[in-house]
Amino acid sequence: MKSLLPVEQIRAQFPILNENPHGKPLVYLDSAATSQKPRFVLQRLQAYYEHENANVYRGVYTLSARATEAYEQARAHVAAFIHAPAPEEVIFVRGTTEAINLVADRWGRENLQPGDEVVVTPLEHHSNLVPWQHICAERGATLRYAELAEDGSLPVENVAAVVGPRTKLVAVAHISNVLGTILPVREIAELAHQNGALCLIDGAQAVPHLPVDVQQIGCDFYAFSGHKMLGPTGIGCLWAKRSILDAMDPWLYGGEMISRVTRVSSTFKESPYKFEGGTPNIAGAVGLDAALTFLEQVGMERITEHESALTEYALSRLSEIKGLQWYGPKERGGIVTFNLEGIHPHDVATVLDNEDICVRAGHHCAQPLMSWLSCTATVRASFYLYNTFEEVDALCAGLLKAKEFFHHAVV
Repeated sequence: MKSLLPVEQIRAQFPILNENPHGKPLVYLDSAATSQKPRFVLQRLQAYYEHENANVYRGVYTLSARATEAYEQARAHVAAFIHAPAPEEVIFVRGTTEAINLVADRWGRENLQPGDEVVVTPLEHHSNLVPWQHICAERGATLRYAELAEDGSLPVENVAAVVGPRTKLVAVAHISNVLGTILPVREIAELAHQNGALCLIDGAQAVPHLPVDVQQIGCDFYAFSGHKMLGPTGIGCLWAKRSILDAMDPWLYGGEMISRVTRVSSTFKESPYKFEGGTPNIAGAVGLDAALTFLEQVGMERITEHESALTEYALSRLSEIKGLQWYGPKERGGIVTFNLEGIHPHDVATVLDNEDICVRAGHHCAQPLMSWLSCTATVRASFYLYNTFEEVDALCAGLLKAKEFFHHAVV
């Protein structure tokens, strides 16, 4: 099949794709866990450390001014990328997990009361589930689940069935990291607001793969990670409405987030700085800035179309393999999750690794969803802008080898 992107030109910009641990062409199908990094991002990181490395805000000298400018430029770029109203609404964190924990710890602890409810779904990553379990238990609130349809999709009416006057927050993934389900986040946010609740979206699997407009979605919080979208590890973002941030207390207390400190008390800066105590991950933000530029140059709409075509092709090819069951709705993001009858997912992944095909195997930090699927683990292949239709064929050939190997082993 013909690609919708100049994939070979794109692949040439990712040095790691030349690796071949077992002497075969590398097929990297684990971008849902972490994406690979283009040379453009790697070079920007090196340039930062060679020419701009200094602490932000705290120096009047040139290097500090350069670092501060680069850091704030990254914040402004993130805001523009997700169509946030203002850069001041973007908080840099380590990743989606930290972003959601920040909201749970600050907003949750300050706003949840006994009898209140937080609504989630069974397909949430643990990072958008465990924090709410913890804060609900602490505050005497109740965690409720909007149940999935049989195919793993989430009809809006299933959310409406559990959202009511006691709901204070609806927290859902934009795209499932297991099933690839694309949730109707705009409708969910509207439903939350109709009931006087706020809406948080876990965008870890969405921002790297499709155009995101937080104003169009209408949510109140949106969280995502840089390392899943060609950027460095250890950097991510929480976007929230300014009025909500202004009402929240700081999270990390220390340097740079203060306005004035005396022996007995302190006052704090406005958002986003009051949430970024200590030296931030400046290089990570700079690298994320470069990653956004790279993605924009390729085009987010084109990336979405490319992944959709890959996923459709993959589901068609996987359906030809006898004894293979794939999970989730047909309409989905660039993720296919499956099991081979009679073979443990870890064994499948090991055979594929010997073919230099990288997939994820396990519960994918979504154990409640595994229970809903009636299994303990699955194999997951996830696609990005550097993947090809030929790599889907290689995956299927590898799965046939796994079947052959374990059939002979059993015999």
